[in-house]
Amino acid sequence: MDSSSKDSALQGKRVIVVGGSSGLGLATAKLAAAEGAALVLISSNQERIDKALQELPSGSHEGHAVDMSQESSIKAFFEHVGAFDHLIYTAGENLSLINLEDIDVSEAKDFFTIRYWGALAAAKYGVPHMNKGGSIGLISGTASQRPGSGWALASSICGAMEGLCRALAVELSPIRVNIVSPGVIKTNLWSSMSEEDRENLYKTTSEANLAKRVGEAEDVAKTFLFLMQQPYATGQNFTIDGGSVLV
Repeated sequence: MDSSSKDSALQGKRVIVVGGSSGLGLATAKLAAAEGAALVLISSNQERIDKALQELPSGSHEGHAVDMSQESSIKAFFEHVGAFDHLIYTAGENLSLINLEDIDVSEAKDFFTIRYWGALAAAKYGVPHMNKGGSIGLISGTASQRPGSGWALASSICGAMEGLCRALAVELSPIRVNIVSPGVIKTNLWSSMSEEDRENLYKTTSEANLAKRVGEAEDVAKTFLFLMQQPYATGQNFTIDGGSVLV
């Protein structure tokens, strides 16, 4: 362990990352582990979890397969995981851009199962086991701030998550609750798109935003890391989008 981690606010802390086997969750886990935290990675697939654990710096890390679509599974996990300090929730299935006329309402409801209800349940059952000074970090997206055509479903989920963040920050005080709203980030979130459409999305984003590049998972992970270590921020939405919502 390098000397920088010895002075870190995360040194010796236990951090649960739901959605930690890939993308934003894994990037966050890597940075937290480098700061001396002990990671607990949660995902639906044990094989992916085991692979992700191998990518973390050495430490007392573990991983568990949990069905985040089932309240009973979430409850059982937190009843056995023990005390922890921070909860980062980045889990969610891939979203597709769907025009209103093409939305199947019964299928659309399923997109809230993991992204919203899973997060709510994780907070409900996780908070009783959280140590003093703990925090919750949730995930949203800039679709709520600047939706485009076909973004009705994604924008609705993001807006719901942001409302949940503010409400939990009030109700769970002094536990801190914040949310990160990424713009277009290079992760597997866009894997349901064709390669051509995905590359066009990245190109258009790079040309249009103020940073003149597409975001990387580590850009968002650095924000979660900051929020775990910032003891005076709560109920806030941190937009990490290269300035896309401004132009």
